[in-house]
Amino acid sequence: MPRRFDRRISACMTAGVMVVAMSHAVAAAEWKFAIEEIDGSVQDAYAQEFKRLIEEKSGGDTTVTIYPYGALGTSADLTELVTQGAIQFANASPGHLGTLVPEIQVFSIPYLLSEDNEANKAVLTGSEVIYGDLQDDFNAKGLRLLTMYPEGEMVWTTNKEVRSPEDFANFKMRTMVSPMLVKAYEAYGASPTPMPYGEVYGGLQLGQIDGQVNPIFAIEEMKFYEVTDFMIFSGEQQFTTTVVTNSDWYAADLSDDERQMLDETIAELGDFIFQVQDEYNAERLEKIRADKPDMTVVELTADERAVFAERAQQARAAFVEMTGDEGQMVLDKLVAEIEAAEGN
Repeated sequence: MPRRFDRRISACMTAGVMVVAMSHAVAAAEWKFAIEEIDGSVQDAYAQEFKRLIEEKSGGDTTVTIYPYGALGTSADLTELVTQGAIQFANASPGHLGTLVPEIQVFSIPYLLSEDNEANKAVLTGSEVIYGDLQDDFNAKGLRLLTMYPEGEMVWTTNKEVRSPEDFANFKMRTMVSPMLVKAYEAYGASPTPMPYGEVYGGLQLGQIDGQVNPIFAIEEMKFYEVTDFMIFSGEQQFTTTVVTNSDWYAADLSDDERQMLDETIAELGDFIFQVQDEYNAERLEKIRADKPDMTVVELTADERAVFAERAQQARAAFVEMTGDEGQMVLDKLVAEIEAAEGN
């Protein structure tokens, strides 16, 4: 009798363990996060810290799988996968997002953001126009804008010294496929030449382009400095990226606890990524100097920058022409927020 009772208890306990295990398996979720850059990049640092925090906070019930550049297609493909709900998160630069939400291209206008990154942090993490006015446009496209952050100052690497618009004459400058950047470099006096990111090194090596513009960490990672002679700090702008998710998934599929966990994590990562991008770009600049000691590093003077900043006003006009009254409203509000953040 006791043995039969023990067997029943044992069987019940075994069944209970199986139920708990099955319940845990059902509750477990995988969140897919695709980035536009390679392992070891600023975006990868953000995604890895996001993964660590989410998995820690969920007690392992939610896992995060990160897909680096090229694993799931182009930047445009990543955004499309988010809208379809095939993946949960993706980085998307304003230049690429502009085809869906034209007003987001305001962040491709040179000399718009502050040279003070503390002011940029206040705006990019808490802007009313970004997370209010623009959020409605994102929702209409099936996306939710979770955050924006910079990846470092855009720096020119060129095959000759450029200090004025006259130096850009007959100069083929590779840019992203962004109407704002194309217009800006036309205004600078260059010949803007859009080219896929993966082809830039070869384009520089073969003389198909005379220069390119990217944050320092990207210049080091992609070895663009190997096939150019000058690094020129023009103060043009910070390269920014967004993190987007599927708006329906965020609103309907997440539990209240999961949504709170996600929002808290995104908020916590604000300070983290601003510090990381600063460290990454400083470290990568030192690595470039060590690998190529004869690389000439040029920092434009305030007067030289002012000439290019004045020319960049044409990009602002092109933005308003492309986006109309709503674009003008976004631009005006953003400029006011940046000025207020600098004042604070």
